[in-house]
Amino acid sequence: MTASNPSLARVPCTIVTGFLGAGKTTLIRHLLETANGKKLAVIVNEFGDVGIDGEILKGCGIESCPEDNIVELSNGCLCCTVADDFAPALDKILARDVDHILIETSGLALPKPLVQAFQWPAIKGRVTVDGVVAVVDGPALAEGRVAHDHDALDAQRAADDSLDHDDPVEEVFEDQIACADLVIISKSDLLDADGAKLAGERIAASLPRAVSVVRASGGKVDASVLLGLGVGTEDDIDNRKTHHDDELDHDHDDFDSFVVAIPEITDPAALTARVVAASEVDDVLRVKGFASVAGKPMRLLVQGVGPRVSHHFDRPWKGDEPRTGALVVIGLKGFDRAAAEKALLG
Repeated sequence: MTASNPSLARVPCTIVTGFLGAGKTTLIRHLLETANGKKLAVIVNEFGDVGIDGEILKGCGIESCPEDNIVELSNGCLCCTVADDFAPALDKILARDVDHILIETSGLALPKPLVQAFQWPAIKGRVTVDGVVAVVDGPALAEGRVAHDHDALDAQRAADDSLDHDDPVEEVFEDQIACADLVIISKSDLLDADGAKLAGERIAASLPRAVSVVRASGGKVDASVLLGLGVGTEDDIDNRKTHHDDELDHDHDDFDSFVVAIPEITDPAALTARVVAASEVDDVLRVKGFASVAGKPMRLLVQGVGPRVSHHFDRPWKGDEPRTGALVVIGLKGFDRAAAEKALLG
């Protein structure tokens, strides 16, 4: 009699990591829409008080991933809260009939500690890491950066000899790439040949091993490319060398966020201009959220990274839902909150 393989009963999980505004949620939303019959569930780990990314996914109305299959975790790094948050989230999902779990990390997350959490006895026998997918911002890399405004950070480092000269934003990016089993270059439609070459070179410089790199626009990557990698990354995690391997613990004290309530608007273009202005405040990395437009039955989704701001109506407001807007601002620790809020409120 042949012994059964316990890994066959484990539910595969794909960890989607990537820096702020790289396009993780867009990628996952497209994946949910083109799941090829797979029953999916999603764990979204937010940074900040507003579950924007979870709300974007819940607004999809996709049969393969109903709202109950989307679990939001906020105000905490998954790998730091395994017992309190991550394990219970898995319990909730595994109680349902799912074929594959997607985990969208916050843009500040270090993926290696999260992968290591899959070695916990209460987790290891039930799920496995099918693969780690790193989503990178193609246009930002082509410009030689992983966030919109590194100039202020570089000036601070140059002026203070006591500072660690390793840019924390760069370290997060490099750690995400070091753990990746697949790299997606997002927004490739915004890259010319030279920009694509520069982005590819930047990724290659952070890849210590052979990993497939795929270019994508609008998050459009086929499910067959993203799912079914079968890597079992948790069993190979010691080979993923990162900046933080010698640290017993890690934190995200280099970053901060706050939420701005947005009154009902009449002109989406004017709000876009205000988001751009807020993004130009020193050390602001990301602005995203929702707004209510007077006379419109649909909710306006707004996402901004530096001067690149997009907006579209994502779903109708629900009958019992207050038509209130909110934008979360994420930046480096110590950024000028008052200036960002003033810019957003006009």
